Amino acid sequence: MKYRTVFDIIGPVMIGPSSSHTAGAARIGKVARTLFGQLPDHADLHFYGSFAKTYKGHGTDVAVIGGLLDYETDDERIRQAYEEAEKAKLTISIHEEGAIDHHPNTVRIKLYKGEETFELVGVSIGGGKIEIIELNGFVLRLSGNHPAILVVHQDRYGVIAAVSNLLAKHQLNIGHMEVSRKEKGEQALMVIEVDQNVDESILHPLENLPHITHVTKIHD
Repeated sequence: MKYRTVFDIIGPVMIGPSSSHTAGAARIGKVARTLFGQLPDHADLHFYGSFAKTYKGHGTDVAVIGGLLDYETDDERIRQAYEEAEKAKLTISIHEEGAIDHHPNTVRIKLYKGEETFELVGVSIGGGKIEIIELNGFVLRLSGNHPAILVVHQDRYGVIAAVSNLLAKHQLNIGHMEVSRKEKGEQALMVIEVDQNVDESILHPLENLPHITHVTKIHD
């Protein structure tokens, strides 16, 4: 069930006009910025389905850009996102794509900073709620509505247990967890949604576990 309260249907406090096309888009952009961990030099925004057809009228483009600038959904600066991006030396390219199978409100975001690249596919499912369905080639399902830890690791025996035990030691309760891998024994991604915000002090011991290559978090 995607909607738990009437506030999920009404949507968040936001810059309008649309909770799906504006607020949801801003949240996808902000998640991308959080996971990338820095302001990119350039962003390619690929809009699919109804996003591609109506992004200008519904402000989907400025919403995503605002999210990439780390703005909340109700930040007035979203309206001037192109100007704010130019001030921040963030260049933007918009690509209008065709229909896509899984959801009409879909955006693929590609970020660049020097030699670093990042790619994310997000879906706005209504009421300002989102799902991240792809991250750097990994297929996943991340709601973005709860604090989460993302762990990139080598696909080895005992890694999931070691991460779970460390979170239990710090009294973090796991609400949802899934693992995606590209090939057996190769790089894998753990997505762990938890019940409370994750303190920075937990990330360092996670990174020091065997076979862990990168750890990041999303706060509530």
